[in-house]
Amino acid sequence: MIKRLSLFLALVAAVSSCADPKSHTQAVYMLVDTSGTYAAEVNKAQVIINYLLGTLQPGDSLAVARVKSRSFSEKDIIAKVTFDNRPSQANAQKRAFRDRIDAFVKTVGGSAYTDITGGLIQGAEFLNETGAGTKTILIFSDMQEELDKTTIRDFPFKLKDIRVVALNVVKLKTDNIDPRRYVGRLEAWQKRVEGAGASEWRVINDIERLDSMLGRG
Repeated sequence: MIKRLSLFLALVAAVSSCADPKSHTQAVYMLVDTSGTYAAEVNKAQVIINYLLGTLQPGDSLAVARVKSRSFSEKDIIAKVTFDNRPSQANAQKRAFRDRIDAFVKTVGGSAYTDITGGLIQGAEFLNETGAGTKTILIFSDMQEELDKTTIRDFPFKLKDIRVVALNVVKLKTDNIDPRRYVGRLEAWQKRVEGAGASEWRVINDIERLDSMLGRG
């Protein structure tokens, strides 16, 4: 009888563990716009990256990639890491990550075009490979996409179960002349991102709101 009860309890435990297979880790992929005059904003992006390094937990993943003329390439990933469960190792990973970002900030130059779509597709690939339960793409950009004549991006792509957050969406000179351009640009991106299956679209310019969003509750 005791053996049967033990077997039953073991079976219940196994079923319970399978009932919630979702990972509770987070994965964040941050796109940093380096096109045109927006490249001058990269120091602000560095502040957010340092914040992420201090916020993400063991098992979480972080990657930072540049947005330039063509961004669908692993070569555009500046740094990526999955944090170790050992605090000493995780701290070493964060220092190395910060060093790579510091070097990037010192050498960044403005590109001629802005391939945000390519960056989103590359980001989705990275996030899905992590197997994280919560997947987020942060886009540090004015969200003005400009492509050369040979780059093709007008096709459907998938952002299923990924939330997309636009950060530091500064207003262009043309937006100041006609604010409808700014509003329309963000509405167009929202429609496209949600149409790709994203779980959420947000525009955040206050880091405290970002903190609330990334919290585990």
